[in-house]
Amino acid sequence: MKYDFNEFHNRLGTYCTQWDYIQDRFNKKDLIPFSISDTDFIIPKPITEKIFEVAHHQIYGYTRWNHHDFKSSITGYFERRHHTHIEEDWILYSPTVMYSVSLLIRLLSQPHDKVLTFEPMYDSFYTVIQDNDRQLVAHRLISKDGTFEIDFDLFEKQVQECQLLLLCSPHNPTGRIWTKEEMDQIIKICKKYQVKIISDEIHMDIQLRDRKHIPLLSYIHEYDELYTAASSSKTFNTPGLIGSYLMIPNEEVREKFLMHTRRKDFLNSVSIFGMYATMIGYTQCDDYIDQLNDYIKENMKIVEEFIKEELPDFKFKTPDGTYLAWIDARDVPYTAEEIQDALVMLVELGL
Repeated sequence: MKYDFNEFHNRLGTYCTQWDYIQDRFNKKDLIPFSISDTDFIIPKPITEKIFEVAHHQIYGYTRWNHHDFKSSITGYFERRHHTHIEEDWILYSPTVMYSVSLLIRLLSQPHDKVLTFEPMYDSFYTVIQDNDRQLVAHRLISKDGTFEIDFDLFEKQVQECQLLLLCSPHNPTGRIWTKEEMDQIIKICKKYQVKIISDEIHMDIQLRDRKHIPLLSYIHEYDELYTAASSSKTFNTPGLIGSYLMIPNEEVREKFLMHTRRKDFLNSVSIFGMYATMIGYTQCDDYIDQLNDYIKENMKIVEEFIKEELPDFKFKTPDGTYLAWIDARDVPYTAEEIQDALVMLVELGL
């Protein structure tokens, strides 16, 4: 079916984190929020129809995720859209991607171990590393010609002192989709020094240029210390339904993860609506994904052209992927705090 992503939907008064609670972050009401990465698009019609069907049943008891229908929706999706084979046995349920990342860090390393990640980085990566009593090692990406690159000489030196690499693929916030050559190098170097890799791939469906996302687990036959956390919630705008998944080829680690979730955190039952959102989204909503990509691509062009024409001190180039616009303000003679304060002040002035 055809989706109209231009259609306006008022989220105020729905307990929406992004719109109803913007004052918590900026001490001002009536701001247009850019601080939470969900969209204002309606979800795919097949997911809506399934939610109505399940809601009409009027029974929402304990629900199991460990079955073929849930797992095969994920394996089929990876085969179809990312040309990667995933074994059903590898798949586990998790309430959120960051819960998976946090627990994997604890299972795969020891307190005070070093965890390498790329900077700039998703802000939760700082806390998930440091609050788990690990040391963060930041690899500063090189900004070049409107994109960001890995300094592999420095990367190899840093890897040698670390136990884990926390990868964001595609990268939040820069929108980089790592090339095959870059992924080959990452795998080669981490394998050489036996550094385990955790990959957050929640943004993998949004691909805005010719470059295609390469799942970390497409390298499982070359290196076996690979772990991926993902969710359909960014793609289909369903984070409020709760649900994600992770893929752990290592049976011993997989059993430890299950033991922890079942016997320590008591996450034995899945959100029934989140489970169906994943299953239906990954089996019936490719048309939504394709149209969403086309729409975001056009939005990025508008942003790029506006900044080039109206804000020449700022720089922006449409990213490889994600719906995140990482705007370069380093040539602007103001600090990040001053720019933010000025934008908030415009609201007070009614501009």
